[in-house]
Amino acid sequence: MYRLLDHPALAAILRGGLPDRYLNPDDIAEIFDVPVETVYQWRKKRVGPPGFRIGRHVRYDPADVSRYVRERKTEDSAA
Repeated sequence: MYRLLDHPALAAILRGGLPDRYLNPDDIAEIFDVPVETVYQWRKKRVGPPGFRIGRHVRYDPADVSRYVRERKTEDSAA
């Protein structure tokens, strides 16, 4: 099974930020180390990073994912 972080160039990009392309649910699952079903449940419950549809496919803007992480960090440190 191909893992997103197994690609050396992509792993380096992720350490410095997110890739310069729209992410798919498998990418999100890999980034957050959760099952892909969890990503779909987050979307259904509207609790995870915001995604959008392109036809039948769900995609995530890396800027939205970064913002989501920053907001979670802020909320966590305020608690």
